[in-house]
Amino acid sequence: MNEFQALVLTKENDEATLSVKKLGLQDLPKGDVLIKVAYSSVNYKDAMVGVHHQMVKSFPHIPGIDLAGTVIESTDNTYKAGDKVIVTSYELGTGHHGGFSEVARVPKEWVVPLPDGLTLREAMILGTAGLTAALSVQRLEDNGLTPSQGPVLVAGATGGVGSLAVDMLAKKGYDVTASTGSSSEKTYLEKLGAKEIISREEVTDQDNTPTREKRWAAAVDPVGGSTLQYILSTLKNSGSVATSGLVGGIEVRTTVLPFIGRGVNWLGIDSVQCPMELRRKVWERLADDLKPSHLNEEVVNEVFLEEVEDTLQEILEGRVRGRTIIKLDGSE
Repeated sequence: MNEFQALVLTKENDEATLSVKKLGLQDLPKGDVLIKVAYSSVNYKDAMVGVHHQMVKSFPHIPGIDLAGTVIESTDNTYKAGDKVIVTSYELGTGHHGGFSEVARVPKEWVVPLPDGLTLREAMILGTAGLTAALSVQRLEDNGLTPSQGPVLVAGATGGVGSLAVDMLAKKGYDVTASTGSSSEKTYLEKLGAKEIISREEVTDQDNTPTREKRWAAAVDPVGGSTLQYILSTLKNSGSVATSGLVGGIEVRTTVLPFIGRGVNWLGIDSVQCPMELRRKVWERLADDLKPSHLNEEVVNEVFLEEVEDTLQEILEGRVRGRTIIKLDGSE
């Protein structure tokens, strides 16, 4: 495939534009593995790159922090032509051309073999959001969480990480409470397995209270900010919160009281530089016990490259629920 299409961010006279262009292999960066991309996915981070041009090291640039596809060729014998693979995180889509392209070239160290039990399409319905949600569950369970300990709160539950976390936890038998700013999404969240749906305002700290009534055995937090403040103040003794996002802000006001008075755990989730051993382990779980029960049209919206720019804006405005994937190859 000498020519292919990609969504390219260009900049001229301090004005950046995003458009679908025809490229050649010579336009791709150096790397060990050349991949025919079947699907990518659209994430909040992609919107920060594509709309606000944050994290972009140079122009022209292809966004897309996720991709799944088939190896065309590899200079490393770890992978061979025909292998199905996943690439997420690292510098993909930020410092390195990403997945919004029919062809990508990446370092071998970034590549994960597609596990048995997942299709390429399912892998991108999951994508970084699914990896992040699964890492959150993994870390919570590593810290002793079991379904018998009580309800688990999922903040931002209609977003990518939140939706998938609700689904995963419910499948594992946890009593899930989902918080959302969209009151119309009650039916959607109940289908994913949430036992209770509460408003975003109910889990937002308004008065910087360090401890409140104990409510949650654990929480998945892709939001941050005052939502995280509230969560820390309401965790049960030895409870944990796994934080992976900042859409609610980067500032968190708390005290030592929840930590020394209740022994709570604040767990940071980093899907970008997650060690490969753990990354592969979690992807194997995503094909097995953490594979969501609703990887279907309830969770996913499928678009083409030409539609991605509008989707990026909708994500920033909070108008996208679940996951949005980009179909790049008609073979699957």
